[in-house]
Amino acid sequence: MSLLEVRGLTTAFRTERGEINAVEDITFDIDEGEILGIVGESGSGKSVTALTIMGLLPQPPARVAAGSVRFRGETLTGMSEPRLERIRGSGISMVFQEPMTSLNPVFTIGEQIMETVRAHEKATPRELRDRAVEMLDKVGIPSAAKRLGDYPHQLSGGQRQRVMLAIALACRPKLLIADEPTTALDVTIQAQVLDLLMDLRDEFGMAVMIITHNMGVIAETADRVLVMYAGRIVEQAPVVRLFERPEHPYTRGLLECVPTLEQDTERLAAIPGSLPEPGRRPPGCRFAPRCRWRIDACRTGLPPLVEQEPGHASACIRAAEIAAQIGAA
Repeated sequence: MSLLEVRGLTTAFRTERGEINAVEDITFDIDEGEILGIVGESGSGKSVTALTIMGLLPQPPARVAAGSVRFRGETLTGMSEPRLERIRGSGISMVFQEPMTSLNPVFTIGEQIMETVRAHEKATPRELRDRAVEMLDKVGIPSAAKRLGDYPHQLSGGQRQRVMLAIALACRPKLLIADEPTTALDVTIQAQVLDLLMDLRDEFGMAVMIITHNMGVIAETADRVLVMYAGRIVEQAPVVRLFERPEHPYTRGLLECVPTLEQDTERLAAIPGSLPEPGRRPPGCRFAPRCRWRIDACRTGLPPLVEQEPGHASACIRAAEIAAQIGAA
């Protein structure tokens, strides 16, 4: 049994134009200690998937229209809020995109770490303080005991991200969801945060689901990758296999957009067009309007996710042809 099992998950939102599916038919597993990367452009449905797993979307307007989420054999979809609150933080934790807006500006960072522990464990004030110092020290905040009284605005962006990690890991969860953990950080700090995330994964023995639009982050951290486009998974594969032989045109486009030291071009590659709005998605393959490999059949039916090789599946009717072309190159 996998640590997390997501089956056919569809999340819908009520709007003035009727109910619109933000994500559709999402299916994947995460095993103990595994790092799963979810990649795609903004608006692909990555964060909605994570928030649905956590049960953090307001209902209404959101609702789980289909499918299920199971964590350690227990079904989370439809679970009562009090029970979900006991699982959040101790079983599954999440680091959100922007630490400055996720941290409460009127409470010290020490109090925010202690609050998480207090919600899940019985501990004395001294034990709470010791745990907060321990976690700040583990995430690399210097002079941890002296920084407990600092407020979020007194920290740099990288330090705030480290504090978010300290809060998320304070109760030693089995699964950490990291939503764009390196957004708005410079490259040096990004590398430090990713290295820290890997070290903490090893130390705590937890699984990680890392959400990003950065293929470099995926290459550096993930064991396995899901590529999302317009609310659906279009490809999933082990990370090395995905980078060597991408089967979906969207995945190939994302990889071509990553500059390399060997390139000698004046302009970076780009995928033409833009992501369709959730309420105005085209019939057939949703990537077809932007795809240079499209044929007439691409517009007539939504392609299913089909496994071409063990562990490697893609939702493209020309997947085998595209993979063969890359293999021959």
